[in-house]
Amino acid sequence: MTASGTNPILAIRNYGQSIWIDNLSRDAIVSGELKELISSRDVRGITSNPAIFEKAIAGNKIYDADIAAGARESKSVLEIYESLVFEDIRNACDIFKSVYEESGGLDGYVSIEVPPNLARDTAGTIAEAQRYYQEIDRPNVMIKIPGTPEGLLAVEKVIAAGINVNVTLLFSVASYVETFWAYIRGLEARMAKGEDVSQIASVASFFISRIDSNIDALADKLIAKTNDPDRKASLDLIKGQVAIANAKIAYQEYKQILQSDRWQALAAKGARPQRLLWASTSTKNPLYKDTIYIEELIGPDTVNTVPPSTIEACADHCDIQSRIETNVEAAYQLIASLKELGIDIDEVMAELLEDGIDKFIKPFDSLIASLQEKVNQLVPA
Repeated sequence: MTASGTNPILAIRNYGQSIWIDNLSRDAIVSGELKELISSRDVRGITSNPAIFEKAIAGNKIYDADIAAGARESKSVLEIYESLVFEDIRNACDIFKSVYEESGGLDGYVSIEVPPNLARDTAGTIAEAQRYYQEIDRPNVMIKIPGTPEGLLAVEKVIAAGINVNVTLLFSVASYVETFWAYIRGLEARMAKGEDVSQIASVASFFISRIDSNIDALADKLIAKTNDPDRKASLDLIKGQVAIANAKIAYQEYKQILQSDRWQALAAKGARPQRLLWASTSTKNPLYKDTIYIEELIGPDTVNTVPPSTIEACADHCDIQSRIETNVEAAYQLIASLKELGIDIDEVMAELLEDGIDKFIKPFDSLIASLQEKVNQLVPA
């Protein structure tokens, strides 16, 4: 807390940013913790992914009765997984319904990801997104779709079908720009059919800390290979700087797209901008301030989805100011300088995307395997 005893995280909304939490478990729903976070930490939405559900479900007895019931009904392990997760998502949507209604549909969303092994499958992604949306049956659910080329084709169709979408695993500015245009094309397709575009929401989940982790490691390797003190110093200076610079450039692209004639035509029909959502905002390097990826990315029309420990750190000692448009020219210069330093930013972003897909597939597969073990224990053959 600040000296005056006020909670700094409560001031973030004054700058046009919404704080969502990057965590979901049945324990938090049942205990009332999730409801408490809305009032005490001004949490305005929630995101989930296969890694989060693996942590929530594996080894947690709170799910055992439902797992056993599903097994006795001869459900497959995948069907049991979906029954558990869909129930949690529905209950979380109900908890956030007041936020959804009070904000006029700006916030109050709960995100659930389509199976991560569909990241390169457009048709499969579309089918699962539509099925998830129908089965969960809540107006404030958001379907997460990876920002691969195949995923963005699906985003366009899913938006056109009137489904809220959270586009995830965005690392490069170019992929973010493609994401916003996919959203625009989906809305245009709806408008061409005479359908309402004012009730659809979308966010673009732009990843942050993983970029610095990757670039910092590359910089250290290049430092070890050179004897040039100036080069060493230049490489050292970029560490911990690239992710925020990259995000600031993405925000400038967001503003440019909002000025386009195509967006203005949609806005005139009540369409909502696809907000940038800062993801992966816990600090991985202990040398960096634990709230840096919140403080440096506060600004209008954005979301920051934050893990619980970082939310508590921010509530204790965040320095709240709007900084998303500070040092923008320096951000462009920094990104431009990477090539001269021997870092291919496009290659880094492509690697991060593939690694990100893998980081969702592995816990998903692990969760399915652990559920099978549970089924075997609870309902022996």
